Amino acid sequence: MDFNTLARVMRRLALEAGDRIMEIYEGPDFEVRAKGDNSPVTEADEAADAIISAGLRAAFPDLPLVTEEQAGTHGQSVKTFLIVDPLDGTKEFVQRRGDFTVNIAYVDDGSPIRGVVYAPAKARLFYTDAGGNAVEESGDFDKDQPGPTRPLRVSKPDNAGLMVVASKSHRDQATDDYIAKYNVKDMTSAGSSLKFCLVATGEADLYPRVGRTMEWDTAAGHAVLVGAGGDVIRFDNHQPLRYGKDGFANPFFIAYAPGIDLKKP
Repeated sequence: MDFNTLARVMRRLALEAGDRIMEIYEGPDFEVRAKGDNSPVTEADEAADAIISAGLRAAFPDLPLVTEEQAGTHGQSVKTFLIVDPLDGTKEFVQRRGDFTVNIAYVDDGSPIRGVVYAPAKARLFYTDAGGNAVEESGDFDKDQPGPTRPLRVSKPDNAGLMVVASKSHRDQATDDYIAKYNVKDMTSAGSSLKFCLVATGEADLYPRVGRTMEWDTAAGHAVLVGAGGDVIRFDNHQPLRYGKDGFANPFFIAYAPGIDLKKP
């Protein structure tokens, strides 16, 4: 894999998709439909998916591509592939709360090693560079010329007082029960894959997810967090969270900054 090309293409496609999403977000009312699993989908999901899919297939025609919005790509298990959630946080989008993201990742042998997470309504752009290091870009987000970046590094957690981030739309009693095992200084909430990025930037130490997710929901944020020195493990046995599983469904997981005294369920 040419990682310089990969980083450039993923960044550009995320920005292009983000522009189209914001056109719809800031426009008149948009239609919201229910998919087969009763999750919402909008024209923004579909438009962003079309932009990203076309760009990735043109740039990397030999790589398998899995996207949330194209059921035909949800085939058998695969180990090295591109995976896309063109609009993670559709509920946040529909409610115009801003916490939605564009997500593109490259998975190599079951591990997400490159990714981009773009939150267009918040003007925050996180990605792994050609060397796999996580950065946040600032500036005008020119499609062809990256602006200034700052390297991301996870916090050094204080187990006597942790900062925890949890889901805005999927918080439940099981999550609260698990968080209660820790000494928590403060909590924050965020939608979509931004939770991984808050751990990557050091704005949070711990993100437990006790609920259903799919691999396209997590791969890009996972890659950014690993590029910042963090990790993501299974909730049940603390083994690495792997990708390319048949059906692409995730088990429950914990994203964290190393140094936390991790608790078992």
